[in-house]
Amino acid sequence: MDGDPAVESQLDGFSLILPLPYRIAFILVLGVWAWGVNLHYLHLLKIDVPFLIKYPPRSSLSSLPHHQRTYALATTITVPFVLSLFFFWTLTRGQPSAVLAWDFIPQSYLFLLFLLFLIPYKRLSPHGRSRFLTTLKRISIGGIAEAQDGKFGDILLADVLTSYAKVLGDLFVSLCMFLSSGKSSTDKPDRGCGGQYVVPIIISIPSMIRLRQCLIEYMRVRRNPTQHSGWGGQHLANALKYSSAFPVVILSALQRGYGPNKIGLSETGLFRLWLFFVFLNSFYSFYWDVAKDWDLTLFSSLLSSTFPSAFPPSSDTTTNFHSNQVPPHQTHPWGLRPHTHFHTPQIYYTAIVLDLLLRCTWSLKLSPHLDHWNDLEGTIFLLEMAEVVRRWVWIFFRVETEWVRVRSGAAGVDEMLLMPLGR
Repeated sequence: MDGDPAVESQLDGFSLILPLPYRIAFILVLGVWAWGVNLHYLHLLKIDVPFLIKYPPRSSLSSLPHHQRTYALATTITVPFVLSLFFFWTLTRGQPSAVLAWDFIPQSYLFLLFLLFLIPYKRLSPHGRSRFLTTLKRISIGGIAEAQDGKFGDILLADVLTSYAKVLGDLFVSLCMFLSSGKSSTDKPDRGCGGQYVVPIIISIPSMIRLRQCLIEYMRVRRNPTQHSGWGGQHLANALKYSSAFPVVILSALQRGYGPNKIGLSETGLFRLWLFFVFLNSFYSFYWDVAKDWDLTLFSSLLSSTFPSAFPPSSDTTTNFHSNQVPPHQTHPWGLRPHTHFHTPQIYYTAIVLDLLLRCTWSLKLSPHLDHWNDLEGTIFLLEMAEVVRRWVWIFFRVETEWVRVRSGAAGVDEMLLMPLGR
């Protein structure tokens, strides 16, 4: 493969600096740092994340806080990543033939990263890694714990996996190319490696996991209904949201391997069908993020403002959108909820706008001037990063929402939970 101009010319400048295995490793390492920041900031807000996910408390007051142990783990996996990358740059010096020849160096780091999560080394947050692997094993077949056993943690991890779906697909591509004769994992990614539909199936697995979890929750409600559980319709609606991702994945695969004789649709017709489903999935998911996962009243407030006669505002749901002051007869800023922990309403509004924008990155394909950027490896990497960042922001508000729900539900029963609920 070395010295083959036809192969070397496929490598763009970005791939020469950061080939696919290192891009995967970077996003995985970033995820650990991001989780540490989640834990740290929520801890500063007096939100007990370990309690919510039913993680064992610290064994003693001298034990490091959970976020510091997460930072220690992140540092441990970052140092060899940086050393490996600099070693790779030293050997290859941006030469395409060398980049292709030394592909085992970044693959070795991915293998090391895998081992670091398995080795029971006490200084690397062994309980946290053990809990992560146990939870991953349970949810990998669509399982979900009971509420008292850490159901919320299972949901969080499964949702995170949906944001890492394309990264997992690239991880398979990297390993497939590394193990395939005549290929290099640092070459231009062959996302058809292993077959046209293998990568789409891998990308769909996280959504399948969440779909099954939603159906399990629905069946639990049907078997043991309570006064507050309803008939389980919300779980079916959530299952429908995850199901809406499958047409997008399938149609995207068909567009990459388009053949009019295979599917009986014109290329334009296939694109329009894809556009319909990706629009449906994105805006359904955005609505669910805001109204269900974050319990914000944005959409009900919009309806009340737009159609006041049909949707009269309740006394606790609306204020002026442009004002930070809440009138005396109203209990929270416009579009939010009564109990919030972040300091200003603008933080919530910014998160809403950011979530919408990052849910709609596919809209780049609608511009003839920007469409060609979608096929560049640098753009693919940035879009995968953007989704991980969106999920990182989502976690802050999803955990805060769960904390408000738990505290509100238990406050009248447990006197230990009578400290202020926040703003």
